[in-house]
Amino acid sequence: MASQAINYLDFDQTKQQSGLRMVVVKGLPSPWGEAAKGILHIKQLEWSACYHDPRSRDMSAWTGSRSAPVAIYNDEAPVESWLDILYLAERLAPQPALLPQDPEQRALALSLCKDLCGEMGLGWTRRLDGVQKGLNGKSLTEGGYPEPIAQYLAHKYGYEADKGPDYSKLTITLLNKLTAQLIKQREAGQTYYIGDSISAVDIYSAAFMAYFKPLPADQCPMHEPMRAVFEALDEETKAALDPILLEHRDFIYNQHLALPLSL
Repeated sequence: MASQAINYLDFDQTKQQSGLRMVVVKGLPSPWGEAAKGILHIKQLEWSACYHDPRSRDMSAWTGSRSAPVAIYNDEAPVESWLDILYLAERLAPQPALLPQDPEQRALALSLCKDLCGEMGLGWTRRLDGVQKGLNGKSLTEGGYPEPIAQYLAHKYGYEADKGPDYSKLTITLLNKLTAQLIKQREAGQTYYIGDSISAVDIYSAAFMAYFKPLPADQCPMHEPMRAVFEALDEETKAALDPILLEHRDFIYNQHLALPLSL
């Protein structure tokens, strides 16, 4: 789907704006941020963006966070968790709904979203696996973050050295779970994770595939050294990255989300 221009402002302009604003990562397809952009795109909400500056004390004081994305609506308190950003978007634009109304399907959707976005979910464990590799001398092309970045991420996201080998195993378990759900749906004649229409699960899954195989450079103009880290897969992870996950990613971007990514 054609890209929708994002209105990027500097920090002072962003604070002075009313309406919906979001602080986002620059130069990388951060899965949490790209999924949030995708949610706002599907809901056709008007919003402005500001690039995250981790060194800015003023920005962290305003957002209440040293991370991104963070969404701010008018004078309401900033929200930074994936769930709070999703709930905010659902409130501001109830249609199209990205969480099913049926209680069982809604519970499944939220459970799968947590498997993707939550603490020790797919993005979290994949990131900590890169930290583990970086702190143990693995190069970019072996999936290791450069040591200064690895040290920073280790401190920020609760890396535990004695659990290092487990991060990859958890990642593989979650990839297999997502694959099983898509196969189940395909066997039922459905393309999406739940039911016969797009939900938040589809958006998050599409965005989080960037941690395994980013979109091509003409669609995702990211920092190339980090592309090497994201694309590095050990044999076990490569085997778990079933083609159906990337096929689904491509379908969601082509049919529902904006390309090229605005990084």
